[in-house]
Amino acid sequence: MEAILQFLPFIAIIAVFYFFMIRPESKKKKQLAQMRDELSVGDKITTIGGMIGSVVEVKDDEITFETSDDRVRIRVKKWAVSSKDN
Repeated sequence: MEAILQFLPFIAIIAVFYFFMIRPESKKKKQLAQMRDELSVGDKITTIGGMIGSVVEVKDDEITFETSDDRVRIRVKKWAVSSKDN
């Protein structure tokens, strides 16, 4: 019985780490992956590097987007997209 009581604080710390750090991070990763999978032509995006543009082509793991009215096109991997703007 005393052995269980000695390990109880460690178990509580692990539970706190799981519910306040690990679980929310995995939920955020799932939402980000879902957003990247749902990208379609015409969506406004921002990349990890800070480039902003409009999607013109979507492939399996790449997207092509235009950055301005000059129609400059850039190809990036889907993982480089950080957000989809409204």
